[in-house]
Amino acid sequence: MVYGMERSQAALVLVILFLCSTGCMSTIFGEPPQPTRTPVPTTVVVTETPPLPEQSSDMALQLSDLPSDYVLKDRSVMALEDVPSLAIQLGWLQGYAVSFSRRIVNTDDVTYIRQTVNIYASDDMNGVFLLARDDLRNQQLTPGSRHEIPFPAVGERSIAFRETNPLDNDRPVTYTVVFIRKNVFEKITMSGTNTDYELVKRLAQRADSLIR
Repeated sequence: MVYGMERSQAALVLVILFLCSTGCMSTIFGEPPQPTRTPVPTTVVVTETPPLPEQSSDMALQLSDLPSDYVLKDRSVMALEDVPSLAIQLGWLQGYAVSFSRRIVNTDDVTYIRQTVNIYASDDMNGVFLLARDDLRNQQLTPGSRHEIPFPAVGERSIAFRETNPLDNDRPVTYTVVFIRKNVFEKITMSGTNTDYELVKRLAQRADSLIR
């Protein structure tokens, strides 16, 4: 009888070994704990959206920038034919012009404000500024005169002039401001029978702030 029990125990050991080798032990005693796996982060490639090109119209003064008694007179994109050939050689790309007017009721008093915004291909705008400055300085006026006047700095370079013409009843006084910032050249003029130097300053500073 002892011999038979030993054979039974040996057979039981063989069965257990077989179960372990075939993975059945995991079914009987449950799955052993699995090591925790840290997920590998996925790299997301973000494509940067290129900025939209600047539009000269976005930098134009709006009617809300002027006193309430002014009205919009004209607003237009500039045609290539309107631009001097020298400006095109300097890299002119696009331009926009806007003008406003104010007329005092029951009188002949009228005031005009005009702004032009020009975008160039180059960031080196010094040549453009010098060309405009020298043209204003050297232009001969008959009759009348034009003189450089003190003016707060606007843009990266700027200059302002006051022109008088006693024989022009509609435009006896004209203020002109030109300035550059980045690749933008601007010119603002005010003329008429009721010009305002302080308003010209505010409009030039406002126009400068619209350049992005």
